[in-house]
Amino acid sequence: MGPEGSVHRNAASAGAPGFRPPVGGRASLRASNLSRVLTQLRALGPRSRTQLAEDLDLPKATVSALVSELAARELVREGKVNRAGGVGRPQQAVELHGAHLAGLGIEVSAGYVRAIAVNVRGDVLTHRHRTIESPDRALDSIAGLAREAMGAVRANGVDVVGITVASPGEIDPATGVVTFAANLGWTRLPLVKELTDRLGRAAPPLGLGNDAKLGAVAEYGLVAGHGIRDLLYITGDTGIGAGIIAGGRPVTGSTGNAGEVGHMPLAPGGELCACGRRGCWETMVGLTALMRHASDPGDPVRDPRRDLEDRLTEIRARALAGEPRTRAALDRIGADLGLGVGLLIDVLNPQVVVLGGYFSILGDLVIGTAARVIGDQVMSPEAGRCELRISTLGFTSAARGAAQTVIDEVFADPGAAPLRDQPRPLPAVRR
Repeated sequence: MGPEGSVHRNAASAGAPGFRPPVGGRASLRASNLSRVLTQLRALGPRSRTQLAEDLDLPKATVSALVSELAARELVREGKVNRAGGVGRPQQAVELHGAHLAGLGIEVSAGYVRAIAVNVRGDVLTHRHRTIESPDRALDSIAGLAREAMGAVRANGVDVVGITVASPGEIDPATGVVTFAANLGWTRLPLVKELTDRLGRAAPPLGLGNDAKLGAVAEYGLVAGHGIRDLLYITGDTGIGAGIIAGGRPVTGSTGNAGEVGHMPLAPGGELCACGRRGCWETMVGLTALMRHASDPGDPVRDPRRDLEDRLTEIRARALAGEPRTRAALDRIGADLGLGVGLLIDVLNPQVVVLGGYFSILGDLVIGTAARVIGDQVMSPEAGRCELRISTLGFTSAARGAAQTVIDEVFADPGAAPLRDQPRPLPAVRR
């Protein structure tokens, strides 16, 4: 189970079909127990009714009734017969289903937009991305990709019950406004309203979240079952951001903007940052810095029309071939990465730091240098034992996390999902 997010759906789309828990989360015992059963199946996998009753300390008859309601909403189904132990009557397992409901996550970056849809079981139903050559075309690209992804999912009989957009920079989830995203040139942009206008009122409810925080949600979902409760996720893109999980929950800060680490002034008087200041950390380790150190302006790896992952793969090939400039560039990135991560480890004391974005492609070529700098810098041996990992989700973390926030709402209030004789999702309710 992933940590709770802080995404609010757009009130402007409140008349649109889609899943949205009502105010108060249906504050009733039955609604709470439906959520508990569904969440337990997500956490532990298929369980018999007897096991669920023991897990949740509920009467078996109550669990059977809850399972029947979840089955009527097609959120669970009968699984394999459990014959473990060979004593007594074999028990039918219950497992997650929910193949008819999907959440759509869309990440927007300075150079690309990506869409991923997942169902209740966490299966990826579609994954699409396209290059954005100019920030001026970003909104139309986001809307176009959203339509394309929704069409692909709906063609298979699956309802898209919500969309969450993952944006870089400072955001206001409650109003759907991107307050400031330097690398996209956005200031006070009403992103959710702009997309709602483009998609029309037939679109599902839209929400907005920060890309790094949503990336952390996705990354935490991979490790939460392994005793990890404190995680720091570092994005690797044109901008650098952080998603912070502490005690199993996202750290958002008083105004929701915790994690804007890319603008830590680590090199006073250094390169000019898109924010207007000089020497920000992202001018040292962001994609622009990588390209500046590793290549000349006319080099094909700097061509924004080319797929970013293809360009990074080419840089990787040069480094593995021993090309001196590329190797020197990656050593410098690794050292500057370790400088910033070391400071964050001292402040946040995470168990794990996950390097995402472009670090997922080049991370093994910078992680050694970064780890050495971190080891030399951190205040205590305990902090130095923090594990440094390379993301296995790569550039998909933010979009996956965004999609997961939609699905998390289904787990929070399963009773709002449609019954079999209700072909359309229940009306959305303003919250």
